Amino acid sequence: MLRMLIVGAGRGGLLIAQALGRQKEVQVVGMVDINPDAPGLEYARDQHIPTSHDYLPFLAEPLDFIIESTGKREVFLDLAMKKSPDVSLIAGNVAKVVLNLILQQGRLAGELRRSRQELEMLLNAAYDGIVAVDRHGRITLFNAAAERMTGADAKQAIGKHVQEVIPDTRLHMVLKSGQPELHRVQSLGDIEIIANRVPVLDKDQRAIAAISVFRDVTEVRELNSEVAKLKETQTLLQAVISSTQDAISVVDGDGRGMMINPAYTRLTGLTDKEVLGFPAEVDIAEGESMHMRVLETRKAVRNVKMKVGSRRREVIVNVAPILVGDELKGSVAVIHDESELMALAQELETAQKRIRKLEAKYTFEDIIGQSSAMMAALETAKQAAATSATVLLRGESGSGKELFAHAIHNASERCYNQFIRVNCAAISESLLESELFGYEEGAFTGARKGGKKGLFEEAMHGTIFLDEIAELSPGTQAKLLRVLQEKEIVRVGGAKAISVDVRVIAATHVNLEWAINEKKFREDLYYRLNMMPIVIPPLRYRQEDIEPLVHMFIEKYNHDYRRNVLGVTEVAMRRLHDYHWPGNVRELENVIGRAMIKLNYLDSMIDAPQIEVYGENLSKSVITPRSVVTGKKLSDVIEEAEKAAIVEALTSCHGNRAEAAKQLGVSLRSFYYKISRLDIT
Repeated sequence: MLRMLIVGAGRGGLLIAQALGRQKEVQVVGMVDINPDAPGLEYARDQHIPTSHDYLPFLAEPLDFIIESTGKREVFLDLAMKKSPDVSLIAGNVAKVVLNLILQQGRLAGELRRSRQELEMLLNAAYDGIVAVDRHGRITLFNAAAERMTGADAKQAIGKHVQEVIPDTRLHMVLKSGQPELHRVQSLGDIEIIANRVPVLDKDQRAIAAISVFRDVTEVRELNSEVAKLKETQTLLQAVISSTQDAISVVDGDGRGMMINPAYTRLTGLTDKEVLGFPAEVDIAEGESMHMRVLETRKAVRNVKMKVGSRRREVIVNVAPILVGDELKGSVAVIHDESELMALAQELETAQKRIRKLEAKYTFEDIIGQSSAMMAALETAKQAAATSATVLLRGESGSGKELFAHAIHNASERCYNQFIRVNCAAISESLLESELFGYEEGAFTGARKGGKKGLFEEAMHGTIFLDEIAELSPGTQAKLLRVLQEKEIVRVGGAKAISVDVRVIAATHVNLEWAINEKKFREDLYYRLNMMPIVIPPLRYRQEDIEPLVHMFIEKYNHDYRRNVLGVTEVAMRRLHDYHWPGNVRELENVIGRAMIKLNYLDSMIDAPQIEVYGENLSKSVITPRSVVTGKKLSDVIEEAEKAAIVEALTSCHGNRAEAAKQLGVSLRSFYYKISRLDIT
């Protein structure tokens, strides 16, 4: 280590001390200045370097050189006379030159380090793998992408021969031949890459290094596939928008037209040239732009009426924002011609009337029954069909009351007129009265202009089937009694009586006599309805009908499920006869349907294992604390529990829905809603 004395601790001496003090090969043994406040002395004391106002004591110590930085000639000459001959004396101006060289070298070294760091960051950020080798095939560069694709660690790879790290490499071949290899596809472990390998040549065209740049082809293929899918989706979207009958317009985030479809042009009369690139208001004849409102609020608007185009067409507009993440990209509007909507509503109403005419699709030939009780019910029904008398069908749920209603209508003189079915329990009380009897214009908020016919008027000269008659409210019961007595109705909100010629078939599974005692059903209405009562026996009381019903259902589901089932085994038939059938014929149909679904396509007979009835299903599905496992949503658990409770109640009440609803403590309407929502048959 070189020992150095600095004489002169002014600014020049300070810079020299700082620059040389960072050199490991140099030790500053002291700093001297006659000014005790010189900045160099303060620096020396901080660095624990000896200081003094006199340099003579230091000359007695072993030194390698002295830097005189005072700039005074007499000091330089005095030092030259008193120093040891083997000690070098350097004038301050010379030291400054050396200092500048040192500082410049430091700056260059720092810039070189920064450049190298920036280069390494750039290479590591590159998507492609990059590997470089020297003339001997040793790795000098190995970026992060190369690490990812090869599985090798860059720190361990640097300095090794490339074939040790990448056995399938061809860089050493490029070094040997001096020729580049471009767009070469090869395997690299579990992936496939495409690589470009080029040699680095000196002035004599000799390879002194080689570089390989490569990319994972699987990722490129996946990217190309995604691009193809996006293009396909875009094409499909454009085709859908162009083919839809609804007028559509799309604007960008600035409210300028981006896209319209042919239906938009037909509706507004405006073409692409008149809309695309123009403000959203260009098509509005009356009203404000819903596009601009949506872009301002970022909220959708629905059912806004306005007029558009030069023909001032009255339209209804729905507009929604186009959000990509949190970024608003524009908005899309679907525009409906109001006149077309009114025409469609009229067509729908006409279609509904036609459908109602076709609803009575069953005849007496469709009712299967060999038992004496069933034959008696059929005989009574055929007698009723020959008259216009009011019929009351009584029987448990699923016993076939609706089939009887259809058959009576189709066997009557009214068969060519409408048959309208009304489930009195499935329609809310507030809506049922207006549905049955119609309403006048302004009868209530939302009433249609011009009023509306009720179902009794639509069923003129035909039949109306009132299912679940016991669920009518007292007020509606009174109105129904008037229909039966006077053959006329009064619309809701009206005063004029309208004569109706309608045959009424009512049905219930409720004990009406009990309902009368409980003040839930009018006695006078009961006697009007009970003119021609028909009791349909439950399936458990007509065991001899099970076998023909089973064969009928097998024939039906053979067609629906494309099966070739011939029948049921004796064991399965005994199992069917042993069950009490709380759900009656409807339950039997479901049991046979489920059994046929479970059969293989080559099976021709239903056997006992395929027969599953309510009791077994309940025991399998009932929810216990043990069955509530992690992974199920709370809503699913609640739904399963509700379904199990309803099935259990129906089983215990032998399929009587009114009793089951009462047992569960819910209204019958709510009970029907839950049955429909949970798909319980």
